[in-house]
Amino acid sequence: MPATILVIDDNPSVATALEILFSLHDIATRRAASPDEGLALLEREAIDLVVQDMNFSADTTSGEEGRALFARIRQRHPDLPVILLTAWTHLESAVDLVRAGAADYIGKPWDDRKLMATVANLLELGASRRELNRHRSEQAQRNAALHRRHDLRGMVFADAATERLLGIACQIARADVPVLVTGPNGSGKERIAQIVQANSMVKDGPFVTLDCGALPSELIEAELFGAEAGAYTGANKPREGKFEAADGGTLFLDEIANLPLAGQVKLLRVLETGSFARLGSNRERRVRVRVISATNADLPAKIAEGAFREDLYYRINLIELRLPSLAERPDDILPLAEHFLSAHDLGTGKRLSRDAREALRRHLWPGNVRELKNAIRRASLLAADDTIAAADLDLPAAPHAEPDRTQIEQALARAQGVIAQAAAQLGMSRQSLYRRMERLGIARG
Repeated sequence: MPATILVIDDNPSVATALEILFSLHDIATRRAASPDEGLALLEREAIDLVVQDMNFSADTTSGEEGRALFARIRQRHPDLPVILLTAWTHLESAVDLVRAGAADYIGKPWDDRKLMATVANLLELGASRRELNRHRSEQAQRNAALHRRHDLRGMVFADAATERLLGIACQIARADVPVLVTGPNGSGKERIAQIVQANSMVKDGPFVTLDCGALPSELIEAELFGAEAGAYTGANKPREGKFEAADGGTLFLDEIANLPLAGQVKLLRVLETGSFARLGSNRERRVRVRVISATNADLPAKIAEGAFREDLYYRINLIELRLPSLAERPDDILPLAEHFLSAHDLGTGKRLSRDAREALRRHLWPGNVRELKNAIRRASLLAADDTIAAADLDLPAAPHAEPDRTQIEQALARAQGVIAQAAAQLGMSRQSLYRRMERLGIARG
């Protein structure tokens, strides 16, 4: 279907010349001789781009009519690209409107080649934007449906990668099998474990957490299985372990790669038999516990080093849920930032400026969600007024490096082929991404 351009100009010869020019490039043209006629036509028909004059009344050269028309178009159609037709007498007004959001301005008389290059770029960008908005709308609908069907523990997300992971987590939640959650530090692995618990058959049972990396190795077994009085120095009375506390519910073992080998042997036995003994006791105790483990480590590499038991790995890894880094789910960044800002704002009404939002998108977030949360909290405290600027975020400058083939292909896959979205993920302009794709021999799709 050909693109359609609306020309709003009271001079019939100008409108005719543009109509002929556009028809030579298979572009349909609609004409309006006044602002009111143009606005009415915009309400009736699908228009891809507007070319508007700056003056419509005889003996008027101020450009105020064009300024008013542009404001009305932008109010009703905020994403519609607008090209201003301008004479030197109101060039300054046109420049001001470009700063306010107009796509471009073309001087009279215009250069056909330059005008068509501008039109082609804007039509392509508009098509990409519409495709991106369509994908985002469909994604939002899928996310809302997931929220309706399952208890997501207040998880804030918008990215398709997160939605796919949550869909799998909720799908396997009711199966009584061990789950391994993998992903980098600060990405939210415990929240995924909580979502599995909340949608499981033991959702009303306890959710007990043990960070295997936060305790000395000699105390982890006591933490897991409990201990009788006198079992070790300082054990003055019997103590319940995490397995007993989690009976009828879920035990979340964070940083499981740090579990010492002796503890791994006993954990494997509990997973196989459902029974264990406290330290210092021979009496077997039985529990029914769903175990969810998490790690940021490369467990197969740990196995090769002899630091992790292979049989335990396959026992805890019946289902693996890999949580992507925040950089791999870029559409989550701004919703999470807004969520954290609301949580830390304490009613002051602060908001993120445009440059702050761009800085958040460009940052690579090596510390993942935890780093983002801290950055927003810090900025909300340091911002001098109700608008948080990029400088308030105090993010380190990203190193300038062109993305390689793998990064581009991954971005295109996440964006489902939408160039504008992939470029935003990579921190590039659309034109820069096209040039990089051409150099690497990557097809546009």
